[in-house]
Amino acid sequence: MPLLQERQRIPLKIKRMGINGEGIGFYKKTLVFVPGALKGETVFCQIVSVKKNFVQAKLLSIEKASKARVQPACGIYEQCGGCQIMHLAYEQQLDFKTDVIRQALKKYRPAGYEAYEIRRTLGMEEPTHYRAKLQFQIRKWRQKVHAGLYAQNSHKLIPIEDCLVQDSQTQELINAITRLLENYKLPIYQEGKSEGIRTVMVRKAKATNQLQVIFVTSKEVRLGLLAAELAQAFPQLKTIAINYNRAKTSDIYGLKTEVVWGVDTIEEEVLHYHFALSPRAFYQLNPKQTQVLYQEVVRALEVEETDHIIDAYCGVGTIGFAFADKVASVRGMDIIPEAIADARANAQNMGFTNTYYEAGKAEEVIPRWYQEGYRADAIIVDPPRTGLDRKLLEMIVAYRPRKMVYVSCNTSTLAQDLVTLAKYYQVDYIQSVDMFPHTARTEAVVKLQKKEC
Repeated sequence: MPLLQERQRIPLKIKRMGINGEGIGFYKKTLVFVPGALKGETVFCQIVSVKKNFVQAKLLSIEKASKARVQPACGIYEQCGGCQIMHLAYEQQLDFKTDVIRQALKKYRPAGYEAYEIRRTLGMEEPTHYRAKLQFQIRKWRQKVHAGLYAQNSHKLIPIEDCLVQDSQTQELINAITRLLENYKLPIYQEGKSEGIRTVMVRKAKATNQLQVIFVTSKEVRLGLLAAELAQAFPQLKTIAINYNRAKTSDIYGLKTEVVWGVDTIEEEVLHYHFALSPRAFYQLNPKQTQVLYQEVVRALEVEETDHIIDAYCGVGTIGFAFADKVASVRGMDIIPEAIADARANAQNMGFTNTYYEAGKAEEVIPRWYQEGYRADAIIVDPPRTGLDRKLLEMIVAYRPRKMVYVSCNTSTLAQDLVTLAKYYQVDYIQSVDMFPHTARTEAVVKLQKKEC
C-alpha cells in the first residue's frame, strides 16, 4: 500500500515553489505539489492524485501564512486558471520567476550552468491591464452566449467580463461581441453537438489604439450586421476577420483567414519604429514590457556594421528591425505567410533595403541560404513554447554563428536547448523579463557567444 492515498489529509511545510507556481513540500520523503501554497507556509491539504514519484494535493487551509501572501484582486482568480500566482506579492513574483530559471537549469544541467549569471527579473511599475491581446472561447448555455477561459485542466468555461490583466478596451469589445452574437443568434460551437463560432481574438495596438478582431468558426457564418454594429460602436476597430477551423484538435486557428470588414492591418510601434500587424501575425501581448524585452535583445547582441543577422521565427520582423539600420543585412523567416507579407511591407515602409523575408520553416530555409552562399554572423531565435526544432538546433550547431540571442517564453525548453548549445556557446548571462505578471510564466533573453576551439 502506498504511503499516501487519495483523499488523505496531511499537514505540510512548503519548502519552495515549482515552475507552475505551486507550492512544493515533502511528506515523509514523498514530493507533494499544492497549488495556491507559498514558500515558507505551513498548510493542511488533501491528496487528490498519487503518481509514481510524487502526489498532487489541494489546499484546505493555511496554518501559517507567508508574509508575501496577498489577497488576489480578481474575484474569479481561483476558478479561472489564467493567472497562477496573484496571491503572491508582486516583488516576490519577480524573485520567483528568477528562481524558475535556476530550477530549470538545475533540472537539465547544461554545461557550466552553476556559473551562469542569472539576472533578476525586470518587472512592471503597474502590473495590471497589460494584455493587449485576448483569445476567449465562446460557448452558449441557457440561451446566453459566454466568452472566457477554460478552468485549469478542464473544458469548463469560466465567463470573464472584467479581467484584471486584460486591457480594458479589449475586454469592453469582447463583452459587446458576446451580446451581439446572442442578439443576432449566430451559431455557436458546442463540442460534439453543434458547429459555429468557437473562439474570438481581440488585439489592440497600444501606439494607435487601433483594434482588430478574428472570429474563429467551424462553419460558414454571416457577420455583416454584427460587423456594422460593432464598427459603429467602436470607431477604433479597423479589422474584422474570420478564420475557418473545422479540425477536431486543440489548435485554435485553421489555415484560412479572411478579412470581411475594414483594412488588412493595424499600426503598432516599438522602440523607434512603426509596423503593421495582420490578424494572424504574432506579436508580444504586453506592449510595455515588449519595449523592455527588445532593449535587452539589442543590448545582448552587440552588433557591428558588417554583421549579417538571421532572425528566426521572425513574425512581422519586429526584433530584426531593431538592427536593420545598424548592420549589413537582416534575414528572417516564419511559417505564417501573412506575417512574412507584413514583414516585407514593414521593411519597405521603413526604407530598409538590406532585409529579406521568406515564408517557411527555419530548419529548412536557413540551410538553403547557406548553400546559396549566405553567412550569418549572428542569429536571433524566439521560438514557441516547444523550444527550438531539433533540426534547427542541429543546424545552429553545424553553422555556428559567432553571436546568438535566444528569447524564450518557456524556461524548461530553454534549459533543454542549452544542454546542446552550451557545448559550443558560452552563456554570458540570462535576463528574465516579466511579460506575464500574476502568471507563472516569464520571458528570458540569453546572450551566447561561440566558444573558441
